[in-house]
Amino acid sequence: MSLEKKIAILATNGFEESELFSPKEAIENQGWSVDIVSLNEGTITSWKDGNWGATLKVDKTVDEVKAEDYNALVLPGGVMNPDTLRTNEDALIFTRDFFSQHKIVAAICHAPSLLISAGVVEGRTLTSYKSIKDDLVNAGANWVDKEVVVDEGFVTSRNPGDLESFNAKIVEEVKEGKHEEQHA
Repeated sequence: MSLEKKIAILATNGFEESELFSPKEAIENQGWSVDIVSLNEGTITSWKDGNWGATLKVDKTVDEVKAEDYNALVLPGGVMNPDTLRTNEDALIFTRDFFSQHKIVAAICHAPSLLISAGVVEGRTLTSYKSIKDDLVNAGANWVDKEVVVDEGFVTSRNPGDLESFNAKIVEEVKEGKHEEQHA
């Protein structure tokens, strides 16, 4: 079995800068490859401290990738990023497929709002940024206020202050591999 792992990070303009760059660095430090997947070719621009931040090259568009090509999916937050992604059917299908294939999904901050639209939070224990707690509970999730929550290969954290724990759990879960109890 190959030790090579391939991780998709799904994001678009307005992603929280640290919530993409920090997990990306942690993944690459393992020697694993990362594809930045977005809605369009070119670059995407982060959001940092209330302003536009760094830009990042898009590796693949969501309409040209499949979940089976990856070991895990990472979803950074930011308010605009998941709000845009959750209205794109290709992004929803791509996300849903990770759950149905029992693969690792990691979402931080506002990113779980995308998972509400993907229909994958009902009955799951998770955390998020506090402002979307009610939305997640109304979608059937069991919301808890913890730094990092793992529910059968589904990793969530609240905000950039949780990144160290979030990144460590992503690495740990990817090393463990598929979780047969992972489900939508």
